[in-house]
Amino acid sequence: MLQVLNPATEEPVATVPAATPADVDAAVARAAAAQRGWAAAAPADRARLLRRFAAVVDDHAEELARLEVLEAGHTIGNARWEAGNVRDLLDFAAGGVERLNGRQIPVAGGLDITLLEPLGVVGVIAPWNFPMPIAAWATAPALAAGNAVILKPAETTPLTALRLAELALEAGLPEDLFQVLPGTGPVAGNALVEHPGIAKIVFTGSTRVGKSIMAKCADQVKRVTLELGGKSPNIVFADADIEAAAAAAPMSFLDNSGQDCCARTRILVQRSAYDRFMELLTPAIEEIVVGDPADERTQMGPLISRAQLDRVRSYVTDDLPGIRGKAPEGPGFWFPPTVLTDVPEGAPCAVEEIFGPVAVVFPFDDEADAIRLANATEYGLSGSIWTRDVGRALRASRAVKAGNLSVNSHSSVRYWTPFGGYQQSGLGRELGPDALTAFTETKNVFISTEA
Repeated sequence: MLQVLNPATEEPVATVPAATPADVDAAVARAAAAQRGWAAAAPADRARLLRRFAAVVDDHAEELARLEVLEAGHTIGNARWEAGNVRDLLDFAAGGVERLNGRQIPVAGGLDITLLEPLGVVGVIAPWNFPMPIAAWATAPALAAGNAVILKPAETTPLTALRLAELALEAGLPEDLFQVLPGTGPVAGNALVEHPGIAKIVFTGSTRVGKSIMAKCADQVKRVTLELGGKSPNIVFADADIEAAAAAAPMSFLDNSGQDCCARTRILVQRSAYDRFMELLTPAIEEIVVGDPADERTQMGPLISRAQLDRVRSYVTDDLPGIRGKAPEGPGFWFPPTVLTDVPEGAPCAVEEIFGPVAVVFPFDDEADAIRLANATEYGLSGSIWTRDVGRALRASRAVKAGNLSVNSHSSVRYWTPFGGYQQSGLGRELGPDALTAFTETKNVFISTEA
């Protein structure tokens, strides 16, 4: 059994069965049978059911949000956004069902067409940091493209996933088309990855585990999409609106208590603007409201677990200089908002993904120095560039090695634009206009017109 704890209180809130390899095997067999009927259904019927699923999610949005607060410690505002994002993803994917078109290619002696066919059964391994939306990133387009989905949620956050599976049935989706199997990574997750009946694995999590999954999928030449770690830069040039950049900086790495692969945890500020930026940043960090995630006023909640709290603490020793905010004492996995200064460029806290409410700030001299610092990492997921110079914004956007960049803002993820990383931040792209095609095979058919 898996025990689910409330990270704000450390109290148990639920227990759920942990899937075994035999459970995975049986689920794959059921999913394969359900997928054949789903793929054969008229596109309009599949789209209609997905829209109905979106409507049912919308009807239960507050319930889903409260579950997310309970199991993941997300602030209620964030959790409501996440439930709405699941709804929007389903609607967006439904709109692509009837537009999943092949091509007609001019050839001599006949007609050549391409067909986009579903893969079959897709395995989705979702993380604990954004349990609802990231699960939907893969589930919605995979279903829309005609596949069945088996979702393994993180062992600490299975409740919203299980509820979404119930809502799918309530909406009228075929039984066994979308199944949720809670379990541990080494048992249920590994069984899903290694199962020959799974055509593709979509994994979001650590780079270390992602590499292991990729190696196992290679043995079967199994398709894989990986969204892994990040250590993203927030580059502030001296010609930027310094007040706006400083005001936006805290929540660029404190959202979800810093448990976000896109968190801008390396703040790079041009030396001539550094003192002014820090003068503005210091009170902004100190005033962040950390507390009960169910309270509408709370800006930051707890970390997910005792293990994650210990990990964050291991990077931030008392002797490190910087700015520290306030956090509750007593039960719960609390860590204060923290900005470290005057640390070596190669220090672990400066180059490794902490996955907590901790950022490191560095001054830089010029554009070349900023790019050097921004790219001084094995990751490449996201980042921000603050400048009023359009030419500089474009040059820096070209030069920073990251899959998702934002100029004069901290936006990273929109369901209608592609998302994914460079280097060790992952492989493949999710979301956006091509999301459905990532779950299809392209088949080429030549029809001779010669007698």
